[in-house]
Amino acid sequence: MGIEEKLPSGVLLTSVEKLAGYARKSSVWPATFGLACCAIELMAAGGPRHDLARFGMERASNTPRQADLMIVAGRVSQKMAPVLRQIYDQMSEPKWVISMGVCASSGGMFNNYAIVQGVDHLVPVDIYLPGCPPRPEMLLDAIVKLHDKIQNMKLGANREAEIEELEQAQLRRLPLIVKTGRHQPAPDAGHPLHGASGHPDRDSRQR
Repeated sequence: MGIEEKLPSGVLLTSVEKLAGYARKSSVWPATFGLACCAIELMAAGGPRHDLARFGMERASNTPRQADLMIVAGRVSQKMAPVLRQIYDQMSEPKWVISMGVCASSGGMFNNYAIVQGVDHLVPVDIYLPGCPPRPEMLLDAIVKLHDKIQNMKLGANREAEIEELEQAQLRRLPLIVKTGRHQPAPDAGHPLHGASGHPDRDSRQR
């Protein structure tokens, strides 16, 4: 008993985009790229308690040519940066990136010359996952959000139009203007209790 039992005439109509999105999100294979303590939480997510196999993601590829998802788990050093980029370039298209943990996303507590201050300086990031380290449940939530993004991804000319629309929306955004400081009175406007200068000590010395 499957979906065919629910259809009135055994025919299901859909679009190529939805069918390709469903196939892609159901066959995501992650590349093993654990760099620091976040990798422990990544391994815990693959265990029986959290079970990444429910998404068909239990196969962690040791070769980037058979992977389409890079989970950057931990801080990225300057020495590791070219290796990370090379592995990303060798992954099959289409490919996605999850930045797992605050160290991968922004450098975290390691604000120094040895650590890359955000993996998005090296590769495009699809999902940013906060935490130090984030729990396996948070990683599962990020994967579900990534599945939703993959499912609704446009194809062909629709994809190009979507990218153009997002770029124009970013260009139309105005910078936030934050007004700080208190209102300063006019030079000739004295305080009724402080005299002409508006300063009590200065007025008392003038007297």
